[in-house]
Amino acid sequence: MEEEKIAQGTYDFRVMREDGYRYVDKTALLYPLVTRGRDSFFFISRPRRFGKSLMLSTLECLFRGERELFKGLAIDQMDYDWTPYPVLHFNFGTMDVTTLEGFKQQFVERIARSIGSAGGIYNPAVTPATNFADAIQKLAKDWGKPVVILIDEYDAPVGHALNDIAKATAIRAELSAFYGEIKNNVGNIRFMMMTGVTRFTQLSVFSALNNLTDLTMDDRYATLLGYTDEELEANFSKTLHRHAEVMGLSYEDYREQLRWWYNGYRFARWNTTKVYNPFAIGQTLGACNPEFIGTWSRSGQTSVVFNYFTNNQLVELDYEHIEGISEEDLDVCGLENIRPIAMLYQGGYLTIKEYRRSRFTLGIPDEEVRRALNSLLVQKFAGTPSDRYRNLTCQALEEADFSTFFGYLSDLYAHLSYGPKENSVQEFSFQRILYVLLTSDGSFRVTAEDRQSHGRADLVAETPERVFVFELKVDGTPQEALDQIKEKGYAEPYCHSGKEVYLIGLSFDGETRRLTGTAAEPLA
Repeated sequence: MEEEKIAQGTYDFRVMREDGYRYVDKTALLYPLVTRGRDSFFFISRPRRFGKSLMLSTLECLFRGERELFKGLAIDQMDYDWTPYPVLHFNFGTMDVTTLEGFKQQFVERIARSIGSAGGIYNPAVTPATNFADAIQKLAKDWGKPVVILIDEYDAPVGHALNDIAKATAIRAELSAFYGEIKNNVGNIRFMMMTGVTRFTQLSVFSALNNLTDLTMDDRYATLLGYTDEELEANFSKTLHRHAEVMGLSYEDYREQLRWWYNGYRFARWNTTKVYNPFAIGQTLGACNPEFIGTWSRSGQTSVVFNYFTNNQLVELDYEHIEGISEEDLDVCGLENIRPIAMLYQGGYLTIKEYRRSRFTLGIPDEEVRRALNSLLVQKFAGTPSDRYRNLTCQALEEADFSTFFGYLSDLYAHLSYGPKENSVQEFSFQRILYVLLTSDGSFRVTAEDRQSHGRADLVAETPERVFVFELKVDGTPQEALDQIKEKGYAEPYCHSGKEVYLIGLSFDGETRRLTGTAAEPLA
C-alpha cells in the first residue's frame, strides 16, 4: 500500500500539485472569500510556519484561473468562474533588518521583483509606495480588470527589528506609506489577502482600510490554517499507521501522543476546534522517526520577544494557565510598550484555552511548544544564549550527580537578580523556575504540585530509571523539606515502581532570593 507523498521543504501550491505531494484541501473555506465581490480585503494572523505562504500561493493560482491545478479539490465542484486577474504577490519575510539602509535596499528589491513578475516595470526614480500605486493602476488598465494583491509576512521587518525601537519605528513608517496606497487604489483592487504573525494596529493598513475584514479570530475560519484531526486522518492515514508501527505503539496510543505533541492551537472564541501545526506534521510524518521531537522551534525562534521581559515577569507567570486576558491585551499597539503576553500569543507560544465573558484563558498549546518556550525561558534565566547550561544541569540530575546538579542550580537562581517579590508567590515562583528547567530538556516527566493522600509534593521528576521528589522551603532548611516529604508520604506512590527514588530538599533566602541549602537522600 503506497504511502502519501509528504512535503517537507516546499509549501508552494503549484509544486505540491504538479509533483504529487499531499495537499490538505482548504478551498471550500476559501470559496466564500474569493466570491464575496469587490469588498474583499482580508487579514489573518497566525504563528510562523502555519501554512500562510501555502494559502497565498493557492490564492495566486486560483486568481490566475489555473483550474487544472485544482482538479479534484472542493472548489472545482463549485460555481467559481475561474476568471484570470492580474496578481501582485509580495513576501516580506526573511528580510535583513540589521541596518535601516539594508532594509530599504531589500524592500526595493522585493517590490521590484514582485512588480516584474506581474508584468510591470519598477521605476527607481520614485518611492516603493509610488511604484506600488503605479503598478496597481497600470495592471488594472492593461488587463481591463481589477488587481489581486497578496501580501505575505507583512509585519516581519518590524518584528525582526523590535530589539531596536527607533529602527522598528522607521521601518514601520516605510511600510505604512506602502500599505497606504491600498486605500488610495481601492477601486482598482478585486481582492486582497494579507498575512502576518503580529497585528501591529498602528500600521496604516489597519487605520486606513475601514473595510478590512480580520479573520484572525473569526469562528468560521478557525481551521483555515492548520490541520484538524479529521483532516489528518483523511489525508495521511497510511503514513500515520506506519509511523505508529515505527514507534512501537498501538494506533490509539500513537494518535493520543501525536495530539499531545502537536495538536493544541485554538484560534477562535466559540469554535473550540484545535488544529495541528502543519509544519510539525509535515516534518514528523515525512521523517517517520521512532520518537517525537521538536520541529517548529528548530526552524527558527521568535526570541526577540524576550527583550521585553523582566525576570520578575518571567518568574511569576504560570504559562500553562493565564486567566483574565482581554482581546485588547493581545494586540500590539505602540512599539515602545509591548505586552509580553501579546508577543507570546501572537508568536505561537500561547493559545486560547477558554473564552468566557469577554475574557480569554491562555496556555501553552502542546508539548513541542512547551519545550521550546521553557528552553527559551531557561536561557533567559541563566543569562546564556544556548542550551548548554540546561543540558549539563539536567544530565547531572538524571545521573543522580547531586553535587554537580546543586552547583548548576545555585548558579541559575543567582542570575535572577530581581526574582519574586510578593511573599504570597515566593515558593510558587522558585518552584516554577525548577519546573521550567526540567520540562525544557525532555528527559523528565515532571509533575508540579503532585497530589498525594496527605498533601502535595512541590515537584516530582521521573526518568525511566529514577524518581526525584522535590520539596522547597523559603526561609527554612533543606532538612525541614526532607522531613516534610517523609512525614506526608510524598514518595510512597513510587516505592514499588522498580525505580530508584530520591528525596530532595531545597531552601531559599526570602531576602536575597538565592538558593541557600540543598540536601538529597535515597528513599529508605
